[in-house]
Amino acid sequence: MAQPEYVPVTPRDRVRVSERLPTPDGWLPNRVAEVRGRGGQPTGPRFGVAGPDQGYALKLARHLRDRIVLAPGEHLDDVVAGCVGVALRRAARYGRAPILHDVELGLAVWGFLGPAPDELVELRRPLFAEASHHYNDQRVVAEQPPASVLEMAPDDVRSQVERGEWRPLLGL
Repeated sequence: MAQPEYVPVTPRDRVRVSERLPTPDGWLPNRVAEVRGRGGQPTGPRFGVAGPDQGYALKLARHLRDRIVLAPGEHLDDVVAGCVGVALRRAARYGRAPILHDVELGLAVWGFLGPAPDELVELRRPLFAEASHHYNDQRVVAEQPPASVLEMAPDDVRSQVERGEWRPLLGL
């Protein structure tokens, strides 16, 4: 509501014209680490996948800690490091940050959310050994499942592993 004219206004209370910011100059990709060219983000073996808020997958994996079933000789940190890569591939495929279902799928595809067949345990044991310390090992684990598996529901993947039909889930 406007102030009546007969009410006195101190100089401090008067409306001031705000300072206008200048129009920005044109932008060019001239910084050192800028992705240039039409190809966009580079892709290839061991590059991983770019996506928002990827560190959140590690926090989500902590929530599933009690549900992870380890075979003798397997370590929780190695399992989380490898399976989070699968979860991040799934999340990036949909262009979003990771959610709990992504991490569940990453664990389920390798048989860590229930009893796993002995052949699967023997296959995964050397792949996950010391994976928490070696980036290349994490990438091998993350890139193993085909892209079509990333679109499946975690419960479907888990039941397929329990039925012993895990080979197609890992592209074998």
